[in-house]
Amino acid sequence: MQLDDLYRRVIMDHYKNPRNRGTAEDDSLTIQLNNPTCGDRVTLQLSIQDGIVKEARFEGEGCSISMASASMMTEAVKGKTLDEAVEMAEKFSGLMKGEPQEFEYEDIESLAGVNKFPARIKCATLAWNAMRKGVNQAKEQ
Repeated sequence: MQLDDLYRRVIMDHYKNPRNRGTAEDDSLTIQLNNPTCGDRVTLQLSIQDGIVKEARFEGEGCSISMASASMMTEAVKGKTLDEAVEMAEKFSGLMKGEPQEFEYEDIESLAGVNKFPARIKCATLAWNAMRKGVNQAKEQ
């Protein structure tokens, strides 16, 4: 199996079996973003306690890349400090620019090939941008 095939399988697994899909039961911070270019939309909920992301959930509609990326991001940020979450978002931006990156949650690396399709980068970064916006809001509070 080639690496591209493996990456496609990881992306499709997250799309068909999304992690953390649904709404939070508590008074989580809620961020809504959409990509008007293609119609992708995401609602992200972050439960933050003592500067740590305790829970991350999402709802939304969009392409496989957008929804898989949201699934991966919510898995990756749980248990991270706000600064670690922002740092991860910065690394993800680098990945979308074609810069080699390594992530603790390795599934994210399966999205590296998206940078070959500039129109799809906004799909992959939608949930990450929502998370960054939510973290910034939490830091301001």
